[in-house]
Amino acid sequence: MTDGLVVLVTVPSREAGEAMAEALVGERLAACVNLCGPVRSIYRWKEEICRDDEHLMVIKTTRARYAALESRVRALHTYEVAEVIALPIEQGAPAYLAWLRGETEPE
Repeated sequence: MTDGLVVLVTVPSREAGEAMAEALVGERLAACVNLCGPVRSIYRWKEEICRDDEHLMVIKTTRARYAALESRVRALHTYEVAEVIALPIEQGAPAYLAWLRGETEPE
C-alpha cells in the first residue's frame, strides 16, 4: 500500500465541483481532482427516497493531507452532510505517486 488516497465527494453541480477543486488544488490539499458527471444518485434522506443528478469528484491526495482536505470540503460544501469517502491507493506508477506527494506537500 502507498500513502496515496482517492477521495470521493459528490456535489450538486459542475460549477460547485470546479470551485471546490480549484480551492483544494490551490491549497495543496489535493494533487488532482477529476470531475465526472452528471451521475444519478438515489439515496435515503430524512425518511424519503431522493433522486438527484450530482457530479462526482475524484480527488487524489495523501494520508497526511486527508484531515485538512476533509475539513476544507466540509467548510466549502453546501450539503448538510457531505459525502467524503477515502479509498487507499494500493499500488500505482512510482512517478505518479511521487508527483502526488510533491503536489500535496505544504509550502
